[in-house]
Formats: sequence, C-alpha cells, structure tokens
Amino acid sequence: MSQRVDYTFHAGELFEQYLKLDTLIKSTLPKALSSLVTLRASQLNGCAFCVDMHIKEAKLEGVDGLKIHHVAIWRESPLFDEKEKLALLWTETLTSLDGRGVSDEIYTKMCSMYDEREISCLTFLISVINGWNRLGVAFQSVPGSADKAFGLDKVSFA
Repeated sequence: MSQRVDYTFHAGELFEQYLKLDTLIKSTLPKALSSLVTLRASQLNGCAFCVDMHIKEAKLEGVDGLKIHHVAIWRESPLFDEKEKLALLWTETLTSLDGRGVSDEIYTKMCSMYDEREISCLTFLISVINGWNRLGVAFQSVPGSADKAFGLDKVSFA
C-alpha cells in the first residue's frame, strides 16, 4: 500500500489547522477515553492508518492491552465501565449515521452520565476523527508512517 496523495504537503495549512483543532479537542477529555473513542471510530470507518495510530496512543496512555483489543467487542466486554460504554455507543451512533438522527433514548443516556460540556467535547472529537478517517481512507495513508512525528515510535508491544 502506498499513499495516493500527501495531503499534509498539498494542503499543509489546512492539515496544520485541523491538527490544532484535534489537539485542542483532545485536551478537553481524558486521554485514555479519547484514545478508545478514536480507535472505535477508526475501526468502524476502516482507516488502517488511524487504527494503528490510536492503538499506539492508547498504549502510551496506559490503557491495558487487553482492553485495547476489546474495543471492537466493547458491548460484551467486562473491561469497560458504564461511562466508557456510553462514550463508545455515542461514537458508533455518530459515526454510523443512518439518516434517522440520534434517538432520544441514546441522548437521554448521554445526559445521565455526561454534562453538556463533556457531550459537546465528545461530539467534536468524534466529528474530527471521522474527518481524519476519511482523509486516511481516501488517500490510503500508510499505517505507522507518521509514528516518529507523533511520538508513537516509542511504543513497544514486546
């Protein structure tokens, strides 16, 4: 697999601004939760570059290795607390929009565990990762190719 277009070069200013937005949003949420949410959205969108990146980020954030593997099966896994499960449900709901919007039931559940700022920040995070996923899928970004730039080359799975 080789990258089709280096959008970080050809649209460098847009890339830099989007990266700043991403960094700002992630600063508003617990890092481990951000990693789990971005990993799940990336799995759903089939973005190999982002799945690879967010697995490594989660490892750097101290998320247990088994928990990282269980993101794909979070509904059945005993490793996630109710708040994390709700964030992953919100992620799936917003990532896989089906034209019917977000149900009142899911929104009410979100309001029962998250305040309005947290819901807003999570929603921004999910919106931004979905954008990154679309860039990665469209241009076939190569998994691991930006590890050094993002400090992910320090991650060991040994």
